[in-house]
Amino acid sequence: MTQTTSISMAEIYRFLAQSMRYPSPDWMRPDYFSVFDTFLAELGWDADAQSLRQSIFEKADWLEPLQVEHTRLFVNAIPTVIAPPYGSVYLSDDGMLYGPSAEKAKAFYREQGFDLAGEADIPDHITFELEFLALLAEEGKSDAEELFLSQHFRPWFPKFQARVLQKGRHPFYVILVNLIDFFTREEL
Repeated sequence: MTQTTSISMAEIYRFLAQSMRYPSPDWMRPDYFSVFDTFLAELGWDADAQSLRQSIFEKADWLEPLQVEHTRLFVNAIPTVIAPPYGSVYLSDDGMLYGPSAEKAKAFYREQGFDLAGEADIPDHITFELEFLALLAEEGKSDAEELFLSQHFRPWFPKFQARVLQKGRHPFYVILVNLIDFFTREEL
């Protein structure tokens, strides 16, 4: 992997991690959406780009529907959270948060010289895993990056993605999980 590719993948992982955070006008500015639109255009995902434009660019009140959908999908919904963004929920037998897979992810972070900033941070949250992949890519640790993807991220992400694709109501999150899938596939 060349240095340019490593930096590029690091930026992509960071963008994807940021995109999974709660929608806020602090970071969801025109430059953010320009990058999102560029990704879609370069991938030839024209229908998705059009859907994103119609749901966000062409609406004055685009932020609140995104916030509602983020909360509904990833934070709370009745009777249960639709698509919890934590690997342990999908990998543990009982579907509990902070299961053995979370501890394994945390151990992998430490083996690579990284740790979570907050004591209460749950290590297998999708944003932390994508940010960790960005750090590995940035440092050119492609073997560790691939190992983390194969052992920690890919085993749970398809189940998460399926829930978002099945139950997502806003095209932003449907497109986003497909982008995450595209950039974390083994073929890449």
